[in-house]
Amino acid sequence: MKKYYFTSESVTEGHPDKLADLISDTILDECLKQDRDSRVAVETFASGNTITIAGQITSKAKLNVEDLVRNTIKEIGYDNKNLDMDYRTCKIDVNITKQSPDIALGVDIGGAGDQGIMFGYASNETKSYMPYAIDMAHKLSKRLTEVRKKKIIPYLRPDGKTQVTVEYEDDKPKRIETILISAQHNSDVEQEDLKKDIIKNVINEVVPNDMMDENTKIYINPTGRFVIGGPLGDTGLTGRKIIVDTYGGYARHGGGAFSGKDASKVDRSAAYMLRHIAKNIVANGYADKCEIQVSYAIGMEEPLSIYVDTFGTGKKTNEELVEIIKNKFDLRPKAIIDYLGLKEPIFTKTTNYGHFGKDELPWEKLSR
Repeated sequence: MKKYYFTSESVTEGHPDKLADLISDTILDECLKQDRDSRVAVETFASGNTITIAGQITSKAKLNVEDLVRNTIKEIGYDNKNLDMDYRTCKIDVNITKQSPDIALGVDIGGAGDQGIMFGYASNETKSYMPYAIDMAHKLSKRLTEVRKKKIIPYLRPDGKTQVTVEYEDDKPKRIETILISAQHNSDVEQEDLKKDIIKNVINEVVPNDMMDENTKIYINPTGRFVIGGPLGDTGLTGRKIIVDTYGGYARHGGGAFSGKDASKVDRSAAYMLRHIAKNIVANGYADKCEIQVSYAIGMEEPLSIYVDTFGTGKKTNEELVEIIKNKFDLRPKAIIDYLGLKEPIFTKTTNYGHFGKDELPWEKLSR
């Protein structure tokens, strides 16, 4: 019997890095609403009560970037510059230029917007075909935001993180060993009240009873206090939560971030396509888990390589699965964009609680 522990983390939408991701994806979606052919690569930096937007946009869209940013910060719930950030008074700096014509040369003819490697992954551990620990960490983070916005726990602030350690036996999730939640809160809250409220309204509402036992460890705000948060407590930057965005460390990562990039950037579009293919390989019974890698060269249409690993669980060989992928799926960037409908303004739906495992997203659809 093989026994081991694996841990994944997630963050709430008020985490400063996720604030940055959401601002970048909001600008992207607004460009696509007005111009489906927009080219966007936008980074956001959040520090103290200041937001800095920089990057490249080539689009017919007419943007009021400051309004987009303030509305996004307001939606998250940042309204206090003494605790995290205030959407009404924060300073907003914008430095946006047009996409390099050298990059546009290759993209205009359907080539990849950059070189790089991308990965996709799926596992039959959960109904969403996501690994168990990251699936559970996302659910806890999402619930942490829900109880704040619905005022079930009214003293919570937007920033927060979750972490889940799962015990495996023979590669199957057996039980949860540890749950860690750090939640920003108002200053007049007692630690014991916070712990009691989060266990009752977050953990017990999300985690199945049969996955916890008397030995499951629960830690709530282990430092004892989390009042200063958001960009006041820690800087936020687009693309700094790439493991949270993908598979929680279960699968490899090519290194490219997603948020703020239109689909001509294969960092984003190819990763979505590979998730789609890996999920369908597992859902169709070809393997219990599957990881796929492709590589691209800037300006070239066809991928340079395709690699599949089913970790010994495959009903077909890895080589046979590569041939199936080549025959069934068109991995040219333009074909991926058309197949998944990636010129639609759907990207703010992806920003928080993972880019994968959400049924409403086109790359999560199953096909036989």
